[in-house]
Amino acid sequence: MSRVTCDLTISLDGYLAGPHQTMTNPLGEGGERLHRWMFEEPEAHAAELEGILAAGAFIMGRNMYAGPGPGPWEADWQGWWGEEPPYHAPVFVLTHHQREPLEMQGGTTFNFVTEGIETALDRAREAAGGKDVAIAGGAQTVQQFLSAGLIDELRLHIAPILLGAGERPLDGVGNLTLEPTEVRGTRLVTHVHYRVMH
Repeated sequence: MSRVTCDLTISLDGYLAGPHQTMTNPLGEGGERLHRWMFEEPEAHAAELEGILAAGAFIMGRNMYAGPGPGPWEADWQGWWGEEPPYHAPVFVLTHHQREPLEMQGGTTFNFVTEGIETALDRAREAAGGKDVAIAGGAQTVQQFLSAGLIDELRLHIAPILLGAGERPLDGVGNLTLEPTEVRGTRLVTHVHYRVMH
C-alpha cells in the first residue's frame, strides 16, 4: 500500500501561515518569507522540491485551494496556481460544498470531496496507482490526518523566522511519536524528515 506523506514549510515557532490571511495575502502577514528557500536556493533543495511533488495524488483542504473563509464556491475560481498547477496529478479537495471535478492543464484535476478525510484518502490511494499520497495542507487538514493516525511520513521544512501568530498545523494532534530519519539544511531552511509511529 502507498505511503501517506506530508510536506510542510513552517516557521521556527510552528506556523505555516502568518496572521490576518486574506484573499490578496493568503499566507498572512510575513508568511511569504517561509518559502524563500524554494525561490532563492532551488538548486540546493532540488531533492526536497522534487519530493514535494512526487506523489501520485494529493489531498488538500478547502482553504488551501480557495483561500480563507467558509462558504460556497465562486463559480469561476480555479485555485491559486494559474492554468497549469504544479501537481500534475489528481488533487482531492476537502469541502462541505459539492462541485464538479475541474481539469486543468498539465494533468492536474481537482476533485471535490464532501464525505470526509477517510473517503478522500480512499479515492486518492486509488487514483495514485501505488504511488504515495501527499497531504498538501492547510493546517486544519494536516491536524485531522495526524490526529486520525493517517500520515506515515512528516517532512518539515523549518524556516529560521518567527511569525508569532497564524496557523499552526501541529496544535491539537495528540501525543505523536516521531522518529527522525533525515536532517539537512542551509541558511534559509532546515529539512527534517520524520517517520510517524502508529
